[in-house]
Amino acid sequence: MNPELKARIRCEDLWEKVRSAREASSYVEKGMTLGVSGFTQSGYTKAVAAALAKRAEAGEDLQLTVYSGASLGDEFDGVLTRAGALKCRMPYQTNKDLRQAINEGKVKYVDIPLGVMPGWVRNGYLNHIDIALVEAAAITEEGNIIPTTSVGATDTYVKCADKVIIEINTSVPASLEGIHDIYTPEPATNTQPIPIVKAGDRIGTTYIPCDPKKIVAIVESTKLDGGVKDVPIDDDYRKMSQMLIEFLETQVREGKMANPLPPIQAGIGGVSNAVLQGLKESSFEHLNVYSEVMQNSIISLIEAGKVDSASATSITMPGSMLQDFYSNFEKYKDKIVLRPMEISNSPEVIRRLGVIAINTVIEADIYGNMNSSYVGGNRLMNGVGGSTDFAGNAGLSIFITKSTAKDGKVSSIVPMVSHVDHSIKTAHVLITEQGIADMRGLDVNERAELIIENCAHPDFRAPLKDYLRKARVLSDYPAFPFSTEANDIFRAKYTQG
Repeated sequence: MNPELKARIRCEDLWEKVRSAREASSYVEKGMTLGVSGFTQSGYTKAVAAALAKRAEAGEDLQLTVYSGASLGDEFDGVLTRAGALKCRMPYQTNKDLRQAINEGKVKYVDIPLGVMPGWVRNGYLNHIDIALVEAAAITEEGNIIPTTSVGATDTYVKCADKVIIEINTSVPASLEGIHDIYTPEPATNTQPIPIVKAGDRIGTTYIPCDPKKIVAIVESTKLDGGVKDVPIDDDYRKMSQMLIEFLETQVREGKMANPLPPIQAGIGGVSNAVLQGLKESSFEHLNVYSEVMQNSIISLIEAGKVDSASATSITMPGSMLQDFYSNFEKYKDKIVLRPMEISNSPEVIRRLGVIAINTVIEADIYGNMNSSYVGGNRLMNGVGGSTDFAGNAGLSIFITKSTAKDGKVSSIVPMVSHVDHSIKTAHVLITEQGIADMRGLDVNERAELIIENCAHPDFRAPLKDYLRKARVLSDYPAFPFSTEANDIFRAKYTQG
């Protein structure tokens, strides 16, 4: 056995469970449901997935249902999709091949808020977990699991699974041990309040509890996460970031928001990175993060001395940055807490902390409804993710999008969204590179006029205003100007599907 692997398996009784990836994959049988570690392409198993893909490519009909925390890397979602090994996938994905398979009806997909997923599994609303596949940095003397760069729903999958297969990733530093805070709520009616009152509070264990008798195989892995794509920050992103910061500064100046600010949540991607980088240059100090994902821009804020604590369920960054992050990990370690996504996305905690939630959308309508998951209402992009968990409970819920798509040919501000993920009840502020609309306290007509004037691209403002006029004429209730007919007229002329 590799000495490094042996040192990381501190429970000597488990040394005899070390297997090759091929041998470990033999425990997976046709039709099984797998609960897999990983969240936003971070902390997912890789070696066993490759072995399963080889079985499928050889003609074996696996028909696997895979539950995860959120998106997994191509080494899992991609290889199993291309091999035809998947029957069902939930609750979130970002892989292009899996997305295509879902939209073609080859893989079943169920889109639910991420914070809901663990409770549904424990309560038996979904399939029973046959095997939990877990990437780990180490196994403790008692057989408990030290995760790597994500927690997601792994604690629940390990608890509910019949069997556990662990991939010890020896390329990930063992010093990750200590950053995790594992707390799993009891089911109703025994649920207790989650005792978090500050973003950095620790309330659980540094490991995922695991009955060592469940562990049937341990595999060594040396492959780092593929990581997310590094999206360049363009001028539009910078404009939106600056507008948001100026808005927050105004809120503080007018006594509507505390300073230091309440904890911040930001989704993943170029827009969020731009916003967080903007905060680095702002006057705000003693920032705290209470989010799902801790991406490279948050690490940058920690380096700049702007962040007191950062809580999430995953550390996610471009693969090219991982080695540098690990090399300098001790600089960030005392600021970071990784929790189960049931806690990072908890409505109770989000509401208590007054989190400022910043999320992106595919399109927004003039009434303040947001679509973050389906293009044209029926073609899945990625899924709703955790934006519903945060937007519905945040002290301030902000949505950001560019005003146009497809090189300016399509308006991202539409009369009525083709799919509603976030209604006017949970969206407070909309920002595009054109401007900002604070929708709080406005009626339906005021919202529509403000969003068109401030957030729509100038090329589309006239047709949107025309829609609004037609809607008021065609609607039976002019005070609430919704009109499917007028919406269809706009979409036929100003969108391209």
